[in-house]
Amino acid sequence: MTAARTSTVPLDRFGQLPEPPGPRWPVSVQTVLFGKYRHRLMPALRRRHGDVVMLRIAPHRRRLILLSRPEHIKEVFSGSSEVFHAGEGNAILGPIMGAQSVLLLDEADHLRMRQLLMPAFHGAALRGYRDLISEITRTQVASWPVGRPMSMHRHMQSLTLEVILKVVFGVTEADRLSRLRPVVGRVLELSPILMLGWFYPRLRSVPPWRGFSEIQRELDALLYAEIADRRLVTDLDARSDVLSRMLRTSRAAQVNDDVTPLTDTELRDNLVTLLLAGHETTATALAWAFYELAREPKLQRRAAQAAGRHEDTYLQAVAREAMRLHPVIYEVARRLTTDIELGGFRIRRGSTVMPAIGLVQADPNLHRDPATFDPERFLARQAAANTWIPFGGGIRRCLGAGFAELEATIVLEQVLSRFELAPGRRRPEHPRARNITLAPSAGARLVLHER
Repeated sequence: MTAARTSTVPLDRFGQLPEPPGPRWPVSVQTVLFGKYRHRLMPALRRRHGDVVMLRIAPHRRRLILLSRPEHIKEVFSGSSEVFHAGEGNAILGPIMGAQSVLLLDEADHLRMRQLLMPAFHGAALRGYRDLISEITRTQVASWPVGRPMSMHRHMQSLTLEVILKVVFGVTEADRLSRLRPVVGRVLELSPILMLGWFYPRLRSVPPWRGFSEIQRELDALLYAEIADRRLVTDLDARSDVLSRMLRTSRAAQVNDDVTPLTDTELRDNLVTLLLAGHETTATALAWAFYELAREPKLQRRAAQAAGRHEDTYLQAVAREAMRLHPVIYEVARRLTTDIELGGFRIRRGSTVMPAIGLVQADPNLHRDPATFDPERFLARQAAANTWIPFGGGIRRCLGAGFAELEATIVLEQVLSRFELAPGRRRPEHPRARNITLAPSAGARLVLHER
């Protein structure tokens, strides 16, 4: 397969290459289908047009290039950060995450931010979060309803929000938590319509965009107050939350003159990023994991045994298989700064290339019996490189991947040690677009029974 080549190839050579095929529907139709039904649209487009497909969506007839072959995806993930701009590819998130979010930065700015954030998500730092995540989970689980249908997705959202507020933000005071919870909850109700509206400045002064902007300002005020207070504490070195670790790394960088320390704006932008990227995604992945275990009693018994024996490896495999079978985010994005050749096609500068996580992870040529929930495939290491990519890849791989897997493993252990799970409805649930994620259509309805 042809590797990606940049515009060092003569432009007349590019002129001889075709652009990727794709539907000829109106931009409005393509935009709606991509926004609400991408998990159905993309497989259909692949069957009709092949492994490289072009969509055009609002605003400004943007070109999206969908990729589903591991070889092509490898070219994107390992390609030059000067050519493949992930920050620009995530630009739609800018109005809420902020311009200094690690997801919105490229090249040297991104490397600096990643260097400052990385220590909070590796090694000893991750191990330091385990006890608090376990405590939060035990407290939440104790109040769950028993013997009647409940939405596991809703309960996972509540649990993962507490983890964000206490383990990431480091907020423990009851008064501050009571003020943050409703504001954060409303911010998390972000919809694709709201996101699209940010590209049209006139909409920001009318509902629902005006109301959302007011909520954002309220959240910002609370976060900036927390940051200001945290900078003044005398026990910063003894605190184990993510925000405190970020401040310590920033302080050390300033002392050693290694890199410019984090400003309040940069801290705010990346706290919001961790909130949006780490809350809904983890909650949804866990909801799918429990949903599948409830439908597979044999696998549930095996997972419960692993929980009782503290076998993290098997529980991690359960979480990974749920992420494979039910990708929460269906694609990642890189915006091109120059023309490239990929798969025999010319892809123009300004296009957004999108490795399609959902297509790759459901491909029968890459995963045996892909529609079956089978955690054993991860114990046998059957997933080859660039065929399991829920956290993206390359230098832009999700910083919080280790944190998310740790959290998922702990929650699985705590819940399965206490409850047996049964389906809460007869009909199966299917992915439904929620914000930028794909969640269980009925909220992963389950019935819990005490063990």
